[in-house]
Amino acid sequence: MNSLYHHRHGGQAESGAYKKNLLDFSVNISPIYPFDEPLTIDSAALQVYPSIDGRVIREFYSRRFALDDATVLALNGAVEGIYLLPRALGIRRMLLLSPSFYEYGRAARIAGAETGFVRLSPCEGFAVPSLERLAEQLEGFDAFFLANPNNPTGTLFPQELTMALASRFPDKWFFVDEAFIQFLPDFPEASLMKRVQAFRNIVVVHSLTKFYALPGLRLGALVAHPDTIGRLCDFKEPWAVNVAAEGVARELASCGEYESALMALMATERERMLSALSSMPAMRAAGGAANFFLVQWHGACSLDRFLEHLLQRGIMVRDCRNFEGLEENYFRFAIRTRSENDVLLEAFRAVQELQEAC
Repeated sequence: MNSLYHHRHGGQAESGAYKKNLLDFSVNISPIYPFDEPLTIDSAALQVYPSIDGRVIREFYSRRFALDDATVLALNGAVEGIYLLPRALGIRRMLLLSPSFYEYGRAARIAGAETGFVRLSPCEGFAVPSLERLAEQLEGFDAFFLANPNNPTGTLFPQELTMALASRFPDKWFFVDEAFIQFLPDFPEASLMKRVQAFRNIVVVHSLTKFYALPGLRLGALVAHPDTIGRLCDFKEPWAVNVAAEGVARELASCGEYESALMALMATERERMLSALSSMPAMRAAGGAANFFLVQWHGACSLDRFLEHLLQRGIMVRDCRNFEGLEENYFRFAIRTRSENDVLLEAFRAVQELQEAC
């Protein structure tokens, strides 16, 4: 893969900026870990094939989220589902949010589909347009790939709006990436996973790696009406979920205390970070619905100089200027633990010194 593709994803490993002791706010995963002890893999387990259909992953989704087993298709990470959907369902023209996750558009293009965009305005806080405006933009498209919450803006796409569009356009597909949905304070009510039985044209893409801090393991699922799952299975490669991932999925079933602790941490730190940002004139925050904030830099120095200042302090955030619509000095950072967030806020407060040095 070329360097441009790596740069579009961001993150310390992808950007080539990895440092062993770097405090990394650029990747939107949980700052705490669900397991007290290191996970081990029985070497004997590696000598047999995993289940052909990721059965253990599917069983976890059924139990944890009270889903009908027939509505779940296990994935080797949510990104596998992102690329499977336009290919398997024969999408020819797909509507996307902008700015949003790069892989939706790339998946469409690889499948031979044209793309169009719903432009989210910074003047409106990147809020989703009205039902009528979205309905107008959907004319001529056969699918709409959206995210709730949206990445990198951190704004919501209310499920009521998705269901209204799906009801109005039963012949169009609505793909909803809920990779960060578990970070919302009103989860599981905010999720569409339990509503897909009533909508044959809605497919939810879900990830386990963000909320459970397991990006090295690819864990996720598509959740849709059983008829849709059947169609997708015709195009799905077998044995995509490995034995290690299935083993960890079994352990996730007993992580209730971890989930509660993470949600309490997010609730407290989300509010505290937003309050702190509101007192910093050089920064204008957006989003924050999930576990990250999008910020526009308004300081006297360049954003490059500001990011360099953070790196000198051992801190990495996500430069978002390679997202279309975020070229004007936007960056993103994840919410981490209180002590780590204090380090970041201290660096932010040094902005005045930085500006005076410019």
